[in-house]
Amino acid sequence: MGVHTKARLLQPRGITIERRGTSTWRRELSAHAWLYVFVVPGIIYMLIFVFLPLLGLVMAFQRFSPYSGSGPFGAFIHSEFVGFDIFRGLFNGPDFWRVLRNTLAINISALIFYFPAPIILALLLHEIQNQAFKRTTQTIVYIPHFISWVIVGSITFQMFNAQDGILMMLIKQVFPNMPNVLSTPGAFIPMLLGQSMWKETGFGTIIYLAALASVDPQLYEAATVDGANRWQKMWNITLPGIVGTIVIMLILKLGQMLNTGYEQIFLMQNSLNRSVSDVFDTYIYTMSIINGNYSLGTAMGLFKSVVGMLLVIGSNSLSKRFGSSGLY
Repeated sequence: MGVHTKARLLQPRGITIERRGTSTWRRELSAHAWLYVFVVPGIIYMLIFVFLPLLGLVMAFQRFSPYSGSGPFGAFIHSEFVGFDIFRGLFNGPDFWRVLRNTLAINISALIFYFPAPIILALLLHEIQNQAFKRTTQTIVYIPHFISWVIVGSITFQMFNAQDGILMMLIKQVFPNMPNVLSTPGAFIPMLLGQSMWKETGFGTIIYLAALASVDPQLYEAATVDGANRWQKMWNITLPGIVGTIVIMLILKLGQMLNTGYEQIFLMQNSLNRSVSDVFDTYIYTMSIINGNYSLGTAMGLFKSVVGMLLVIGSNSLSKRFGSSGLY
């Protein structure tokens, strides 16, 4: 009697002994089949709208013409391949350094003034003892996030319009020589920061309030016993409790240093402030959509993505070197 025959005789009825070599992924697939079915729409979405458009990056290395071939991929196949000539023209062009300077000026200003705003507001909300007042305040500061940038731009125009802007008329009563905010290049960045802080600061506190909720309350009780005041509790307990979240958000912010957001700047841009308002996002739109230079727009977009990736990797490594957990 063979070994396999003995195994079949000793096997209880109704129980199947799994053969050696059966792959693990097949067992997992059969055990959780419906869960994988639910994942399929997300995978299809990622393939169509995230990975498939990456094929268009080839335009950055071509003198792309949408009329150079027939069929869905004919233009990509028949367009002239020029290597890195598009990037050389981009970096040596008259507009690149001006656009880079404007983009960095806006993002560095936002990093200094706007990034700490949600943290400070979250700390202030955390100190409120009256729960009804705290919930009401949170609701009020969350509301601007759900207002579109078009409405925010319209409100800004109505308030600071040089002819009949309500707030502009009040300011000129005190400062008669006040320049027009909407057309003065020096007022463009403060205006953007004011809009962003009003619209997004409240909503940005959500993640910090969630991090504050995980701080052990016993630490505050022990600090109270030791005689610590509110400032000492905030400095020695609250801030160290959310420093990991702050570092992660800072890394993500650094990865967006060349992204300013197209809609807000495009709505507030005009011919008088274009010298400081022309950034990568608006320049890509102008060169690609309006002028039809798809190769230059794609090259600039690829440059932004590569720089953003390097900033994330570098800042994450730096944070780990200083003892933080980092993003990954």
